[in-house]
Amino acid sequence: MAGQLILGLSILVTLHEFGHFITAKWFKMRVEKFYLFFDFLFPVPTVLNFALFKKKVGDTEYGLGWFPLGGYVSIAGMIDETQDAETLAKEPESWEFRAKPAWQRLIVMLGGVIVNVITGVVIFVCLTYSNGNNYISKNDLNKNGIVALELGQQIGLKTGDKILQVNGADFKSASDLRSSEVFLGDNSSYTVLRGSQEIVVKIPSNFIEKLSDKKAAFIEPMSKFRVAEVAGPHPPSLLDKLFGGKAEEMLPALAAGLKAGDYITSVNNQPIHFYHEAKEALAKEAGKSIKLGISRNGKADTLRLVVASSGQIGFLAEMLLKPTHEDYTFTEAAGIGTSRAFSVITDNIRGFKKIASGDVSASKALSGPIGIAQMFGGVWDWSRFWMLTGLLSMALAFMNILPIPALDGGHAIFLLFEMITGKPASIKVLERAQQIGMMILLALMAYTFGNDLFKAFF
Repeated sequence: MAGQLILGLSILVTLHEFGHFITAKWFKMRVEKFYLFFDFLFPVPTVLNFALFKKKVGDTEYGLGWFPLGGYVSIAGMIDETQDAETLAKEPESWEFRAKPAWQRLIVMLGGVIVNVITGVVIFVCLTYSNGNNYISKNDLNKNGIVALELGQQIGLKTGDKILQVNGADFKSASDLRSSEVFLGDNSSYTVLRGSQEIVVKIPSNFIEKLSDKKAAFIEPMSKFRVAEVAGPHPPSLLDKLFGGKAEEMLPALAAGLKAGDYITSVNNQPIHFYHEAKEALAKEAGKSIKLGISRNGKADTLRLVVASSGQIGFLAEMLLKPTHEDYTFTEAAGIGTSRAFSVITDNIRGFKKIASGDVSASKALSGPIGIAQMFGGVWDWSRFWMLTGLLSMALAFMNILPIPALDGGHAIFLLFEMITGKPASIKVLERAQQIGMMILLALMAYTFGNDLFKAFF
């Protein structure tokens, strides 16, 4: 997890800083340093100054810092985390940032955000073109209906419901039921067919907060299944983590002779057709001896075993409800991928509105490095890696454009003010804004990191 996060962020930080670097060079500004990570104890540029690697080429020193947090370019004549007012007391040279027209300085400040947006769009377009789209269609979803799990039941859904509309409109795939339009919008609803009656099920405005709990389950397609894999001997700690039981409890399916490819047809003579029925029937028999009816190669058989106290017997299921696949031309992928990339920004805006309105608490909505690392997962998957990297690229662009001093957006606000009024803010004001911005960022970092730790252990 950590390795994937570090690689993804290193790519994005390098590209972000390259955006500042290349635009500064374009306008003939002197770039003194280009670093991945900081070569000082961030945010104090005079403490523990050393680099793991550095090489000077022309006017610029390229390096790898020791403090693994972000990166930076140091542009001569610009107040940032590496320079203060004292270093800028003398008259500006022609190659300094402060000597250039405001519109050029604005482009340099927005260069990193622009490159992050371009990176995110390119990643989403390439993934869309390469992977196409796998989805459970509306028709396939409604052949048997949905399984309403805990959160689904809380808002009024029931197992067997067939969903006809989302927010009063038709939909294409099962993923549309969980889209940001539904959970981050206002007055969202499902129109469902229950028996012969159509019912409108309202979705609470704070429902996204409940979904953020990883232990809470919402809905899933009702699907037939077969045994994909039977759990074999594992280290007890791994079994405890996966199944919530003791090691000796976790192999009843293996001991009873259950095999991959088997179909489970009954539990204690109760017919089983769908996966949720098997889970519910086994959970009711936790710790008890049962008769497990199976079909193997078209022949019926009965196995006897004791269900673990967790309500499981130790097998992985293969769902027989197969997704529909569609490929895209590059032109189609360009449009769809670009839309998906920018939806990250609109979703962030909607999310902040939810926090501001009180519908969602900040502790539930905000994640730091631990939470982001968990998103990458423990297994390396290139498609997942690039998808999350593209998502982070767009999220970083959005966060950096916020009008917070010390961020690119904060610098841009001062430059826009200068362009409108014709008067630049004083160096003292810029320095004080930088200090306040750094305090805000450090407080936010401390909050999100502490929040991650709290969610991980409590």
